[in-house]
Amino acid sequence: MKKRTLIGLTLPMIMTAGTMGLAEMIYRYAFKRINYIPAATGEMAQYADRYYSEVDWVQNQRPVVWHLDTFDGHRVSALWLEHPGSKRAVIIGHGYKGTGITMSNYAHLFYDMGFSVLMPDDRGHGVSDGDYISFGWLDRRDYLDWLHRMVEALGPDCELLLFGTSIGGATVCLVAGESTLPHQVRAIVEDCGYSSLDGELTYLMRRLFRLPREPLVPLASFINYRRLGFRIEQVDVAAALRKNTRPLLVIHGAEDVYVPTWMGPVNYRASQGPKALWLVPHAQHAESYWIDPAAYRAHIEKFIAPYFSPVANA
Repeated sequence: MKKRTLIGLTLPMIMTAGTMGLAEMIYRYAFKRINYIPAATGEMAQYADRYYSEVDWVQNQRPVVWHLDTFDGHRVSALWLEHPGSKRAVIIGHGYKGTGITMSNYAHLFYDMGFSVLMPDDRGHGVSDGDYISFGWLDRRDYLDWLHRMVEALGPDCELLLFGTSIGGATVCLVAGESTLPHQVRAIVEDCGYSSLDGELTYLMRRLFRLPREPLVPLASFINYRRLGFRIEQVDVAAALRKNTRPLLVIHGAEDVYVPTWMGPVNYRASQGPKALWLVPHAQHAESYWIDPAAYRAHIEKFIAPYFSPVANA
């Protein structure tokens, strides 16, 4: 009887310890910062030469490094590329385990459209502080401070655009739901952002590891609450967009299996202001620009034109 009781007590304990250990592994895999930029793989590898030429272009412009001390005692950094004489400016949110400089193609695109450009390194990325990635939730507050810094640099009559891809797309949508968003923000363009972090992690758990949501995502959420102070369930992009009345353009690859294509229409439907949805044929995750840069620019220019003053020679 004692042996049976011992086994009966220890087996659940072993199972619980094993599950917690697996949740910790998954959490670290998804949330832990890395100090390098992952190499492009799959379809994206074919764009490597074009990507590095864009990085060279940005570096040749000699952008200024900005620093920001966050509300909770961290320091984050960004590259600032000012367009002479322009009152337009865009903040560009980068993707998962990227940095500001990895968005060089978009920086070049918007600069040619007459925008000054801010390229932050989000928390847990690049030269910014942070041991873990916050998937836009803490970054949204940093972006509000970056936006105010941009207004200070360009003057109160400036016109601001929010833009991001992947996590960056989700981040700018979270920012759009904030009540303290500066009135200078005229529009938002998000490319392949997820509609909720819970939904995205649940999807990837099943697709990559064939694991169910329960109990691993709730356990990872508990771990994240202990380390970063928020639960995964709080990162609800669609809920933030239901508070947004500014113009929103949603771009999503029709063949995206990383942030599934159906999340784009979810974000589109949630927003309460003027909006448009462009599902890009044949595009995988974050590939929409690379398939046809001219079409990408044309879609953005057409959408934002009613909300921004014209820029000469842009």
